[in-house]
Amino acid sequence: MQINGSRSIWTAVLYILTLGRQVLAIELDVTDKDSIKNAANVATYAMMTYYTGNETGGIPGAFPTKWWEGSALLMALLNYWHFTGDDYYNDELSVALQWQGGDQGDYMPSNYSSFLGNDDQMFWGLAALTAAEYKLPDRSTGFSWLHLAQGTFNTQKARWDTTMCDGGLRWQIWAYEGSGYYLMNAVSNGGFFQLAARLYRYTNNTDYYDWAKKSWDWSTSVPLVNNKTWTIADSTDGQGGCANGDAVQWTYNYGIYMGGCAYLYAQTQDAYWLKCVNGLMDTLFSSFFTAKNDYIIEDWECEPTAQCNDNEILFKGLVVSWLANTALLIPSLYDEILAKLQSTAAGAAKSCSGNNNNTCGVAWYKQEWDGLQGMEAQISASNAFSVLMLKWLNGTDNAAPVTSTTGGNSTGDTNAGEDDNKGSSTNASPITTGDRAGAGILTAVFICGIVGMAVFMLLGP
Repeated sequence: MQINGSRSIWTAVLYILTLGRQVLAIELDVTDKDSIKNAANVATYAMMTYYTGNETGGIPGAFPTKWWEGSALLMALLNYWHFTGDDYYNDELSVALQWQGGDQGDYMPSNYSSFLGNDDQMFWGLAALTAAEYKLPDRSTGFSWLHLAQGTFNTQKARWDTTMCDGGLRWQIWAYEGSGYYLMNAVSNGGFFQLAARLYRYTNNTDYYDWAKKSWDWSTSVPLVNNKTWTIADSTDGQGGCANGDAVQWTYNYGIYMGGCAYLYAQTQDAYWLKCVNGLMDTLFSSFFTAKNDYIIEDWECEPTAQCNDNEILFKGLVVSWLANTALLIPSLYDEILAKLQSTAAGAAKSCSGNNNNTCGVAWYKQEWDGLQGMEAQISASNAFSVLMLKWLNGTDNAAPVTSTTGGNSTGDTNAGEDDNKGSSTNASPITTGDRAGAGILTAVFICGIVGMAVFMLLGP
């Protein structure tokens, strides 16, 4: 983790640990708890070397040119903590997740709200709700996790647009953002559907169920979700009356709708929602987890040509986390899902052999490092390894995401964000030296421990 210039110290430590030997791929036994935890630890540490929001002068949770990716990193930290039990990053996670909420508590901070898409905001709302479902304690001041998720939902509900295609959410929020303002895309609408479904399960407030059902019905009435073939188009043109969907296929479109259906089935036990889960999961598995790739997930729109952009590299990492929670919510699907998660993680581990320091690649199905690297690759790998621990969570009290009646204690506000139509009006200020003092001390202690371990490994007892 980068704190106050400690990158050089960590580089030295890693050099000591690897002195005189070649670093190969991450060794992963998908049936061994310690092996899985180690893989998750290595990938998550590498992910956090890209994060500067914990440094003096930094802004917690923020990546200036790709704001939504902060939510993906924090969701990976939530999964790392929930599935492995390691809370090392929780303080930074908690600070950052709340910091970006804006002054209305709806993830419309003024620094970024003028160029957001509905999907960008939605992912932050899902991250906050994940914190509530995993029982991350609310912070003593500021907005709670449930409030932040409800604020996101309420601002998006207000944007439900009947002027094109009789409903749905546009991809981009503002008209000046260009052609994206006239596209209705799967991830924005699927994300709103999943957010509503999960808020319904957490609170048992039927208003959220009504909106989840409304969003699902609309998505299946236009060429986004085909509930006969169980295929999902990436987007449809609102100016054309949503008459046609494109042919572009991404893993996360399937995962986001499937996840929403899983939460609804877990709460209602309505066979219809189980049918939706099975239909979408079957297509996800047959299209993106193929035998030719040893059942390792692949986003084939971009991976074979090594043309995935930063956003697209994150997609499958989100999918594996939604699959893991689906397995915990619907035990009858556990074995089938676990098998796919294990084969995928095994491929991901073999890709983590880059730069002589376990740098992870993008195309996991190649089962070797593909020469690509970056924060996004590390985020996805962190998720892939962390969720394998569901084998040891399954059937325990801490297994499935909780609700307000099964251990969840985040406080909420059903009116959150309703007065915020244009985003918040105050800028997020940089983090101060004082804010990071405690974390700096912890890091120094941790570094000393690692150096001691390195010496021990080299010299022996």
